[in-house]
Amino acid sequence: MKASLAKEVNRIAGLITLAAVAALAVGHIWPLLAGLVGYIFWSTRQLFALYSWLVRDDHTEPPDSIGLWGEFYTRLEHLFQKERRAQETLQGIIHRAQQSVNALEDVVILIDQHGYLEYWNLSAERYMGFNAGQDLGQPLTNLVRHPRFTDYLHEGDFKEPLEIPSPVDDNRILQFRVTEFGVGEQLIMARDVTRLHHLEQMRKDFVANVSHELKTPLTVLKGYLETLLDTVPEEQARLRRALSQMESQSNRMEALVTDLLLLSRLENTDADNDRQAVAVHGMLNRMRENALAISADKQHVIELEVPDDARLVANPAELESAFGNLITNAVKYTPANGHIRINWWQDDKGAHLSVTDNGLGIDPAHIPRLTERFYRPDNSRVTQTGGTGLGLAIVKHVMIRHGGRLEIKSQLGQGSTFTCHFPIDRLVNKPTAVAG
Repeated sequence: MKASLAKEVNRIAGLITLAAVAALAVGHIWPLLAGLVGYIFWSTRQLFALYSWLVRDDHTEPPDSIGLWGEFYTRLEHLFQKERRAQETLQGIIHRAQQSVNALEDVVILIDQHGYLEYWNLSAERYMGFNAGQDLGQPLTNLVRHPRFTDYLHEGDFKEPLEIPSPVDDNRILQFRVTEFGVGEQLIMARDVTRLHHLEQMRKDFVANVSHELKTPLTVLKGYLETLLDTVPEEQARLRRALSQMESQSNRMEALVTDLLLLSRLENTDADNDRQAVAVHGMLNRMRENALAISADKQHVIELEVPDDARLVANPAELESAFGNLITNAVKYTPANGHIRINWWQDDKGAHLSVTDNGLGIDPAHIPRLTERFYRPDNSRVTQTGGTGLGLAIVKHVMIRHGGRLEIKSQLGQGSTFTCHFPIDRLVNKPTAVAG
């Protein structure tokens, strides 16, 4: 480039010298002016040629030129070739990415910060019914009109997936997950979980049916055991001990069946319409008295702090089951002379119940699975404490049905805190009906 610039300077200097010599020879300045005008004209032609070449769709075969302009054209042509290769590479990557996304069985959707459709794959057309000729740029909520989906996007809490029927097939269940990126843009993925949904429903139906079928023979068995215990004389200690163990295990089995039936009802039915203004103060007071009776041998200190006017719009039976399980667990897993604190408070986020103990505590690694049915961090504690292993699963589903959530905090050897968070719309100022 420097060499071409030097040649161009020499060319201009030579032109000026020749024009100056000619001007001296004729004794007039017009040869010098003619030389300058000629050079300007030639340079202008080169500029027009450059413009014509740049506005073309393809930048091949640059105009013929010499000197600095020729070098300039050559450099530009190399830059354009490099850009074309980069564009072809990028286009190839985009094409392969689109092919990969279209090969996915999962639905992939991109929407902008205003919720308008920007892109979707072939699975979205199959499972969602999108049409490329009509739906591009349309609001996603105009095409997926399920109320739960609209609320899901509006609330912006995407920690848990959403399962709803497909817009084109009510028998197909899709599970949606949303990932936010950029400035308010969202990547939405959905997969067909119909088979898993059916298997889960079969499991729930099986548990419900088996539990129901077990209830009647258990009742008969318990009746005969009670009769035998009443009729067997005290002298037959071995037989009475065996019958007492049988009765204890039948009671445990009956409690398990009862919890399974309750959990099955919570899972398989919609939230009950039996919503009343529950007097939380009275309910928790009764539970504290029951807990003191249960823990009489352990000498627990059980404190209760709840306002006299605390009330919550809820299903009384479900609420009592959830609170009762938390308090009972605290009694079971807190050693003798331990301390249990039950606290109720309200704030601008809603109502909250916490049950805190200074008992054995739980390794934080187990906390995510504590609400699974039958899950226990330490199986050796089953025989020590009894129970069915379903208590926290029941609490979790009761909270879901009331629009709330269960929070668990615990440390080994330091105790645990179980907190129920209820939404603010469950609070009551002046209830018209009171239960509890």
